[in-house]
Amino acid sequence: MLKLEARPQPSKFWGYASPILALLVTVVVGVALFMALGKDPVKGLQVFFWEPIKSQYALGELMVKATPLLIIALGLAVCFRSNVWNIGAEGQYLIGAIFASGVALLADKDTTGWIVVPILLAGVLGGMVWGGITALLRDKFNASEILVSLMLVYVAVLVLSYMVDGPWKDPLGHNFPQTKNFEAITRIPRLFKGSRVSIGLLIALVGVAGLWVFLFRTRAGFAQQVGGLAPAAARYAGFSSRKALWIALLTSGGAAGLAGALEVAGPLGQLTPYVPAGYGFAAIIVAFVGRLHPVGMVFSAVLMSMFYIGGELAQSRLGLPKSLTGVFQGLLLFSLLACDTLIAYSVRFKARKGSI
Repeated sequence: MLKLEARPQPSKFWGYASPILALLVTVVVGVALFMALGKDPVKGLQVFFWEPIKSQYALGELMVKATPLLIIALGLAVCFRSNVWNIGAEGQYLIGAIFASGVALLADKDTTGWIVVPILLAGVLGGMVWGGITALLRDKFNASEILVSLMLVYVAVLVLSYMVDGPWKDPLGHNFPQTKNFEAITRIPRLFKGSRVSIGLLIALVGVAGLWVFLFRTRAGFAQQVGGLAPAAARYAGFSSRKALWIALLTSGGAAGLAGALEVAGPLGQLTPYVPAGYGFAAIIVAFVGRLHPVGMVFSAVLMSMFYIGGELAQSRLGLPKSLTGVFQGLLLFSLLACDTLIAYSVRFKARKGSI
């Protein structure tokens, strides 16, 4: 029989190999799922892992999906490394999109291209405001940041519904709950002609480098992580746990708000009820699959965006529900949690007593 034995020290090998094994397990379970649904598993895997990368245009769309996931995950990594459990990045993403839309709707034909900067800053501010509510309630009333941040997601959805169905509703939109299309001058500049990839990708990559420097090369980043791993030691060293809480939630909220601004002023070009795409929740998986490391999250964001695109293609080409995207995301997360057991435990085969 198989038995788990605690390792003297956590395994460095499985610390890196666990996400790879989790991906393989996800693929194997995915094959079984396609077969159970009566679909060709080869075609199923093809739409998830080959179609998103087979052409230059497909790669561009992959980057469009990966950009908000990566930006949000970078902010969440600061929270999780600080032992602050922000589960409400989706709400911060939505409020950032709403704030950015408010600025974009002020533009007219005489507006210059510099309005893109206030649009992005408004998105960051909106996300920080929403994250700040969670920080305030945790700081002043010791409320659970998990519950508060999660409940605020539903409040943000209601705020979005009110704005697109009320004061910002397009009077020429045939009664659809959406704003008017933003002026072309407000659109986030694109990197390539014929592609929807915007400067958001460059911002995300700068964020990767910036987070790496902050976490591993600055005293503030060290203090942030010590406060999460050992609060008592942090207090003894003179690090403020309150400061760490506010930095974590404001950074995470600002990053999510920036992603929302890039989305509405980029691929969407207007505010609609379809802005909630689950990026805030999916970014949690991105962060943990990437081991809360800036570079690791680049690869996990690309993988997660493949699941998004694969789910859309599976719906149109294989007749499968779009919810298959969430199934694959969940499979990856639970597989990772299971495989992470190998970091602290080794598997041993132990013969039963009395067996020959």
